[in-house]
Amino acid sequence: MILSINANRRTPVILLCADAVSVVAVFNLVSYLRGVGGGWYLWALLAPVVVNLVSIHLIDGYGSRADMLSVDYTSSHLIATFFACLGTLILTFVFIPAGFELQGSRAVIVLSFALIGPVTLWYRRFLYGRTVVHRGGQNIVFVGGRSEFDAFDAECTRMGTKAPRLHADSTENFAAFKSVLDDISSARLQVEAIVLKESGRDLPPEAPLRLVQLYFDGTPTYTLELFHQVYWRKIPLYRINPIWLFQEGFQIAREPVFERIKRLSDIMFSVVGLILASPLVAAAAVAIKLDDGGPVFFVQPRVGWHRRRFNLIKLRTMSASDTRGDPYTQPGDKRITRVGRLLRSARLDEFPQLWNVLCGQMSLIGPRAEWDRLVADYERDIPSYHFRHLVKPGITGWAQVNYRYGTGIDDTLRKLEYDLYYIRNFSFMLDASIVLKTLHVMLLQKGR
Repeated sequence: MILSINANRRTPVILLCADAVSVVAVFNLVSYLRGVGGGWYLWALLAPVVVNLVSIHLIDGYGSRADMLSVDYTSSHLIATFFACLGTLILTFVFIPAGFELQGSRAVIVLSFALIGPVTLWYRRFLYGRTVVHRGGQNIVFVGGRSEFDAFDAECTRMGTKAPRLHADSTENFAAFKSVLDDISSARLQVEAIVLKESGRDLPPEAPLRLVQLYFDGTPTYTLELFHQVYWRKIPLYRINPIWLFQEGFQIAREPVFERIKRLSDIMFSVVGLILASPLVAAAAVAIKLDDGGPVFFVQPRVGWHRRRFNLIKLRTMSASDTRGDPYTQPGDKRITRVGRLLRSARLDEFPQLWNVLCGQMSLIGPRAEWDRLVADYERDIPSYHFRHLVKPGITGWAQVNYRYGTGIDDTLRKLEYDLYYIRNFSFMLDASIVLKTLHVMLLQKGR
């Protein structure tokens, strides 16, 4: 059991090395076939190797829990490879001085990455397929009471965690609980992870020492909160309390330098985005007018940073004559116009929000800006909801790319778990990951 777990831990290292070797091999093969360059490329390929590794890391391409057989992962992987190609071209021809070896042919870079994408995806699918078969019998052992296990089991099912769950009752049947620990120690029970409720007050006296020994022997062990963050990258709301903000993390709230850098990047990208998107917005405006003759833009009061209200601007996608009814958009909503349905599916209706970003009311990435009418209800019903106003709302965000469009208080609670994870774990790498996942959503037309 310990050996199999260690083998799973080596998989990311194997993939990382395989990716580096693939980039070097493919670049040299393409250069040879095209008759470009006078020898073997090695150090000149440091930039494309690093850029490719970073891009794949952003989509969890080295994570042991990414479903690399899925269509979603395939799309994300190819998008990441495309941006690795784009980043390599920019580095090679904009930032690196003339005379660099790779500057002999742009086609070599483009064709190389066109091969690198499928190649690196192929062996990921092969290794993942073997890993799934190997890990099929491994359990996630939950240590706690029956009601707590039932809630955990239901959440695993909802989140698509496929490993079988096993309950080790530490509150009543101590003999059975010790038997489970013995089976893990002797490798009779294959375990992917042990999950502990945070209090630990109901553990038998000798249990903590046994669990520590299993941990040092290589069995991954998590508190329930940490399991949420590592496996599902969200923060469970049961852990939120009035002093939650003052715990470790929250770089964006404690270090103004992060906020300033983020603001500069927002200004730069919103200006570029407005310029590039202007033809699309103009074409959409004409289509909206021709469709029903109503106003082009939809303006609605939203709540932003520090609960400040502002008017959010989007392309109108609903009938101008229907201003009442359900505040949420339902599947097949008859209020959505023909043009609006197309704009929503490709997320094109979001482009005017770049103006809100430029004005400083929003950021490119952050929690969704909610309608002030709904925020009043959410803050009344969800005590921790106001924490999401610690940062500026965004056009896209961690909750938007990980959870479907919300249509009620339950969906709002689920999305809040992802918003709080983003606020607590903010980094520019996480922002870059959100950008790639957003492009994946747009290309597959998953918007509503």
